[in-house]
Amino acid sequence: MDTGKAEKYGSVIASPVKSFFVSMLTRDIKLGDAVLDLLDNCVDGILRSGKKGGGRPYEGFRAEIGFARDSFSISDNCGGIPWRLHDYAFRMGRALDRAPDAPGAVGVYGIGMKRAIFKMGKDCLISTRNGKDQYEVEIPEAWLEKEFEWNLSVREAKGALAEDGTTIVVRNLYPGIAKQFGEDGMAFKTELEDMVSTHYAYIIDKGLEVKINGDPVEPRAARIRFEKPVSKEAPVVRPYIFRTGMDGTEVFLVVGFTRGIPSQSEILDQQESVKYSSVDAGWTVLCNDRAVVYCDRSELTGWGEAGVPRYHTQFIAISGIVEFRSEDPRGLPTTTTKRGIDASAPVYLQVKNKMREGMRIFTDFTNKWKTREEEARDYIKRGAPLSLDEIKAQAGGLPFKPTRKYFPGGEQYRPVLPLPPMLEPTKRRICFTKDVSKIRNVGEYLGDSDMEPSDVGEKCFDTVYEEARK
Repeated sequence: MDTGKAEKYGSVIASPVKSFFVSMLTRDIKLGDAVLDLLDNCVDGILRSGKKGGGRPYEGFRAEIGFARDSFSISDNCGGIPWRLHDYAFRMGRALDRAPDAPGAVGVYGIGMKRAIFKMGKDCLISTRNGKDQYEVEIPEAWLEKEFEWNLSVREAKGALAEDGTTIVVRNLYPGIAKQFGEDGMAFKTELEDMVSTHYAYIIDKGLEVKINGDPVEPRAARIRFEKPVSKEAPVVRPYIFRTGMDGTEVFLVVGFTRGIPSQSEILDQQESVKYSSVDAGWTVLCNDRAVVYCDRSELTGWGEAGVPRYHTQFIAISGIVEFRSEDPRGLPTTTTKRGIDASAPVYLQVKNKMREGMRIFTDFTNKWKTREEEARDYIKRGAPLSLDEIKAQAGGLPFKPTRKYFPGGEQYRPVLPLPPMLEPTKRRICFTKDVSKIRNVGEYLGDSDMEPSDVGEKCFDTVYEEARK
């Protein structure tokens, strides 16, 4: 090696370009997901505080989100950021071999808070209190313009904070963000409320209070029907349940019916029937209580694969929840946005086999009871709608059997569902479609122009039948 030539050229700069780094960091995340990243930090603060526990472990904690054309803020009482974590909390990323600072968190890469701030604007003040530590970190616009200056100034909090927690205020918003918060504020508020009510449904159910511009968010967590047996021999409508542990990650899976099966006429009348909306059907995937996928009905969660039919409105009553829980977030099958599943993660690929297995039980039931939906509904209504935690409590008394394929250490409960009587059907459904104007004309001829289409069809048939009998 010629050392002389090496000395001649010296070294080159390989440090990141700040403007490029920040731009790329925020490009692929949506505004709503960025806000949820900040809400994740609130939950992580609760976990760090060690106060979580009991049936409602998030009771007493709150997070308040506020936004307008000129600013965004999020304030919580969730424990604050300990000074000992400042080198992690405010750095652009975390070494992958570093253990998580809050057991049970979901963040792996240490970019969530910074990415959310830079997504919105160029000026930010973070105020936090944790025990005796009370300090403020400012990220001014000038910092973003200095390519090789990465340090941030820290000062003691100007005013005493009332309780342990963190407040983040972002100003100097980007024009597109200011428009979403201002002119389109109501639309964005509705969208954000929907995201929080679903992705944080299980955490809000367990006590966390979340407000958006002063209004509390109500959770929308799935509840699955669970029937108590009439007798030991009687079949019951209960969910399929699977549970296991893999490399430090606990898995609990449940799938079943949330409501009665719709009839064919109700399926055809979807546009007029809110009762049978598809919005709450499909799979919800939880990672440490956060819903990273909500009511998915695609191949991502097994629909249309390995003997499972593609989702159709006839399966509108089927809903499933699969929960992954790990002290180390690196054991969770999440994407970097924490709002999606890494479908190639080994733990998810194996669990997906059980998701499909459970779905087949209930799609088969739905197909077997076609044309007898009313009878099937009577069976399903016997079960009480239970939350995930309530189902876990009931699972303790069920006859689980060990699983050998895919999961040597897992166990499952397969319900024995009622079958329709093997009788020759005495009734058949008649179904057809006609123009609304023609239906109204026939209804008027029969004495009522506002008659329901199904009533028009039935009365026409009865009239012709009486004529045919003569």
